[in-house]
Amino acid sequence: MHQQVDSVALLHELGFTEYEARAYLSLVRAGSLNGYEVAKASGLPRANVYGVLERLIERGAARRLETRNGIRYRATAPERLVQRLEKTHQQILTAVRDALAELTPAKESDPVFNMRGYGELLAQARTIIDKAHTSLLVAIQPREAAALAKPLREAGARGVAITTLCMEACPAECGGCQGDIHRYHLAPAEDARWLMLVADDNRMIAGEILADDALAVETEQRLIVILAASYIRQSLTLVTVAGELGDRFHGLLSVKTRRTLDALYPEGGFAAFLRRVTAANTL
Repeated sequence: MHQQVDSVALLHELGFTEYEARAYLSLVRAGSLNGYEVAKASGLPRANVYGVLERLIERGAARRLETRNGIRYRATAPERLVQRLEKTHQQILTAVRDALAELTPAKESDPVFNMRGYGELLAQARTIIDKAHTSLLVAIQPREAAALAKPLREAGARGVAITTLCMEACPAECGGCQGDIHRYHLAPAEDARWLMLVADDNRMIAGEILADDALAVETEQRLIVILAASYIRQSLTLVTVAGELGDRFHGLLSVKTRRTLDALYPEGGFAAFLRRVTAANTL
């Protein structure tokens, strides 16, 4: 009885109804039966048995036999039924695979990870540096430069091109900054410190540090990576050109351009900003 229950359940997994499974198993055991005998052997209601037998025939699980004593039914041999089911299910699986292959899955956006804590910020920064392959853009201040000097040196040693913006314009190299170093006064005016890293133009981390605490984000989301890289590149471009041209820079601009730039830098205007960030710069 336990074997029969298991067989009914297994046939049910293959799409047979319980009545179909019970009728098929009765035919397998008996050889051939008429409708009344199937109902009796399987425990099916007589009103349902002929409909069940017709569905078995449609499935290829049974055949109808015309005899002198009336219609009888014989089960398809189990091994042949299994072969038929296997072929049918394989065809269905192939069709499903082909149909799904044509679908274009929606692209998931790259996550933005938020973190808090100075230790976590430095740990994730080291991970980004260690995984860099071709380039690193770095905006940094002395304390973080010292903490990250070793992984930055190792990145440079394996051929990673490092461009560093020292945001405190240290008058002399402290030994922390690595690669092509540019020193300008771009650190935040408050008590906060900033750290920004962009690796291979496809991954970034940016953190604001207050005392020994930090809030930071890390992502490979394209827009945010571009914004971080653009901040470092454009800051270096602007102050490098301004430092090269000196006082002549402002005189090269039209009145309209100077007004526009002064509006963007309300604390003394654009010229004052340039003098401040390039002051006492050691190149």
